[in-house]
Amino acid sequence: MTVDEFIDLALQEDLQDPKMVIPYGDHTSRATVKSGITQKARALIKQNGVLAGIALAKQIFQKIDPNLNFQENGFQDGDKVNDGDEVFYLEGSSKSMLTGERLALNFMQRMSGIATLSREYVNAVDGTGVKILDTRKTTPNLRYFEKWAVKIGGAENHRFGLYDMIMIKDNHVDFAGGIEKAIDAANNYLEAHNFTVPIEIETRSFEDVQRVINHGGVQRIMLDNFTVNQAFDAIDFIAKRVETEVSGGINLDTIRAYAEAQPDFISVGALTHSYTSLDISLKAML
Repeated sequence: MTVDEFIDLALQEDLQDPKMVIPYGDHTSRATVKSGITQKARALIKQNGVLAGIALAKQIFQKIDPNLNFQENGFQDGDKVNDGDEVFYLEGSSKSMLTGERLALNFMQRMSGIATLSREYVNAVDGTGVKILDTRKTTPNLRYFEKWAVKIGGAENHRFGLYDMIMIKDNHVDFAGGIEKAIDAANNYLEAHNFTVPIEIETRSFEDVQRVINHGGVQRIMLDNFTVNQAFDAIDFIAKRVETEVSGGINLDTIRAYAEAQPDFISVGALTHSYTSLDISLKAML
């Protein structure tokens, strides 16, 4: 699904479909604002953070009304913003602005919240060379936008879905009958279907790490819920023979200590499931 198609669905959710029997559209704006009225509005930041979603907001408003003038005010996605900043202006049909206001702000607020949290995690490991990754712990059907916001914040995307990486987690290992059997099955599957994607395996102990290294057949090892000391020991043992990723319960208070162990990646589910939306409003300029 393209972004344009998603906007169509989001607008249909808000406005209903013209083909429906029940009345459709923004009845409040139709009822209270006279036709032909034009106005100017500003997008007002009410909380410090990292801006994300301004490009999407522009696309939403122009989808609703191509005649709306969307004027950026020197801000782009990824910029730091402060309480009181005016990040863009709208000029044109008052009804069109009101129809798109909530949809555009919903995306901007959520994406900016994700970008802000992502930037905090990236800054926390500054200088270590460790890359911060998101996870698949995203809102169904909104993953594209949430992962887009992660990148705006300076972190990186893990696999997008189940299709672009083989990630052997604990349940896969248990259901397959053990680490070695799971790795062999993954490689046999790729060979049988004649395609290549990276193979990552989750480990739960130092013994698991040893078994994976001794067996081979993967490109990355995830150290799941390891303590900092356990992560140091495991990463030292792996010795760059494969990529390493640390994950599981890591927060802003502990991430620097894990980064000092020098994994290649630290994945943080909180980026997309525990952020706080940034406060942004659209205000009429009377």
